[in-house]
Amino acid sequence: MATSSRSTEVDTIRAAALIGICVVNVPFLGLPAIQAVGTPQGTSDRFAAFAVEFLFQGKFFLLFSFVFGWGVELQSRAAARASASFGRRYFRRLAALAVLGCLHAALVFPGDILLIYAILGVLLWPCRNMAPRRLLMLAFLMIVVELLTLGALAFVTQGTAGLPQPSGGSVGQGVLARVSEWPETLGFLLLFQGPLAFGAFLAGLASAKSRFFEPDSDGRRRLGRSVPWLWVLAIPANLAFAIFSKSEGLPGLVGFLSFAVGAPSLAAIYLHMLVKIDAAHLLPKIVRRAGQNSLTAYVLQGVIAGTVFGGYGLGWFGALGQLQLIPLAIVLATLSMMITSLAALVIGYGPLELLLRRMTYHGEKSVRQFTNA
Repeated sequence: MATSSRSTEVDTIRAAALIGICVVNVPFLGLPAIQAVGTPQGTSDRFAAFAVEFLFQGKFFLLFSFVFGWGVELQSRAAARASASFGRRYFRRLAALAVLGCLHAALVFPGDILLIYAILGVLLWPCRNMAPRRLLMLAFLMIVVELLTLGALAFVTQGTAGLPQPSGGSVGQGVLARVSEWPETLGFLLLFQGPLAFGAFLAGLASAKSRFFEPDSDGRRRLGRSVPWLWVLAIPANLAFAIFSKSEGLPGLVGFLSFAVGAPSLAAIYLHMLVKIDAAHLLPKIVRRAGQNSLTAYVLQGVIAGTVFGGYGLGWFGALGQLQLIPLAIVLATLSMMITSLAALVIGYGPLELLLRRMTYHGEKSVRQFTNA
């Protein structure tokens, strides 16, 4: 269970990220890829697609990534307190995430992020002892890297290349389709989201080292002072991405590249807002408990969505428009969080969190003695 010293802000951030990620993912689970990324016919669906790209696409994924980086420092401290090898724990954890990611991609959703986290986590290892200032410098450098990878994607891909293309058929048909398309999807996502996600890892690690989540921390004050300037960047960049990224020629390229600036700017604003929301104690414990067990809730989203859209379930694949999918995604995310929270209340952790801890601390005396970082 969580210790009393746990930062509740992190649980709030994870809970919000679960909803935001579900809103982004559900169209790729419930629609053919050409419809998920194309321009819808109806006015209401066009507005819904615009809202998702402007407000959600890539932003909540970065919040999740930020918290992942934050957790690495806490895991390091926990290993030091227990006189255990942090390296062994860390790489066992990454290996477990990689295995879970492969299973998740094959059985649930090829747009899986767990294997990406495992890959980027290996790259984060050499940075673990860097000072916060240097970590933040590298994080900003990742925006430049993102511009380069987006430019490469714009040059080599067309249409729906590399995007998850779900199947509305049977369980077996779905698995075969996901496995066949997964390598291309993984490559696309590593280029599209990887550099910014790694930058968020670095920023999260720096935040833990500088005690960002402590009340009145210097980092929190700096973020608050930066918010007006972040809005200046976020609004035009995300408007350009939402309006022009699907266009042809130079406008399309500019719109696509604007993601590199727009996504982290708005994610930073969301981070500031969520810290304020947590300070106001507006969220019930059941939501925060789901945030503590976000791995289970994240995977459960796709499992429930598969039942809704798959031919083995309700068979709603391709039956709903973009506007209808937004409230449905919020319902699916909420349902997955409620189920996860109730399971954690009964057994102490979400089922996948318990499995991850057993794999991380394999051979050590007790899983429950370790912090829920």
